[in-house]
Amino acid sequence: MLRVPVLSKLGLPIMPTKPGRARRWLKEGKARIVHNDFGIFQIQLTVDAGEETQPIVVGVDPGKLYTGIGVQSAKFTLWLAHLQLPFKTVKDRMEQRAMMRRGRRGRRINRKVAFNKRAHRQKRFDNRRGNKIPPSIRANRDLEWRVLNELTVIFPFETVAYEVVKAGGDKGFSPVMVGQVWQLERLEAFGNVKQVQGWETAQIRTQLGLEKQKHSKGDAIPATHAVDGIALACSVFIKYGITSHSSMGWKGDVAITPAPFAVIRRPPISRRQLHLMAPAKGGIRRKYGGTVTRHGFRKGDYVEATQSDKTYRGWVSGDTEKQISVSDVNWKRLGQFSKNKVRLIRRTTGLIVTNQYKASTKGRGFKPTGVR
Repeated sequence: MLRVPVLSKLGLPIMPTKPGRARRWLKEGKARIVHNDFGIFQIQLTVDAGEETQPIVVGVDPGKLYTGIGVQSAKFTLWLAHLQLPFKTVKDRMEQRAMMRRGRRGRRINRKVAFNKRAHRQKRFDNRRGNKIPPSIRANRDLEWRVLNELTVIFPFETVAYEVVKAGGDKGFSPVMVGQVWQLERLEAFGNVKQVQGWETAQIRTQLGLEKQKHSKGDAIPATHAVDGIALACSVFIKYGITSHSSMGWKGDVAITPAPFAVIRRPPISRRQLHLMAPAKGGIRRKYGGTVTRHGFRKGDYVEATQSDKTYRGWVSGDTEKQISVSDVNWKRLGQFSKNKVRLIRRTTGLIVTNQYKASTKGRGFKPTGVR
């Protein structure tokens, strides 16, 4: 059965409750509905109640293009997420920025004069800092951090299980390792951080009976990456060790249950640029990018737009003099609508979240021998 996240009267997350109990509290005036950036149904108590919590763990399976996240207690799977990371977008934009910079420098130089008289200069300072994190990897880790930070106001977790990779050679040479070390240091702000090797995740996933899809890893389903997040979270509740004087085996107790599943990504908004890359007719380049429209909306706002007898819901992705562009969850434009027929539903949170409820991981959980 699904669980409803609960906040105490003081606004602190406490243990989730049953949907029926949440409805009863709302009907009796003992709770009210609160909102979060993930669109998860959540309530806050208006009366004093116990704030005792049980162990809840967040498992994070980081990747280059996708990250899986799972929130797990000993008795319930609470939430799953599939993060579509901005690696490719940031990488392409950094390459474009470098190309535009080289173009500006090339146009500034007068090649008709001798080389030693051109407008060259030596570097004014050493900008080659050690252990620099590439922007693409930093953007990936920042999205994971953003999701975990929001989870702190939904679930009372104190442990993060993070899958680590081992790169050959010097750790400072690998951008992936540099980003990983940097991320692990930041995660300590959420509580205990448990590092889990990839082979350990695979063993736990097999023991729990979780099915993983190893082809088409871009599919936004729990079986691609979220199952690894659940396996990582379960690593705190079960482990392989001595079960008797003469045998080894798995020990512990954890249950895998159906849970809400969300697909999360950043809105691919173009940042403010002075002008377009290529000049238009007459050699004039118009301004490009930015997050604010001229009609009071911001790019990434969730809106409802009406055109003729049809109504669309999506995210603001651009504007013209009299119209607003609205896009779907994949950032494909649904259409351009009159500014007077667009209604704001929710201000941008910097995230695009698609919720799919009652997603099953098809796991059987684990109990000690003789209790199964």
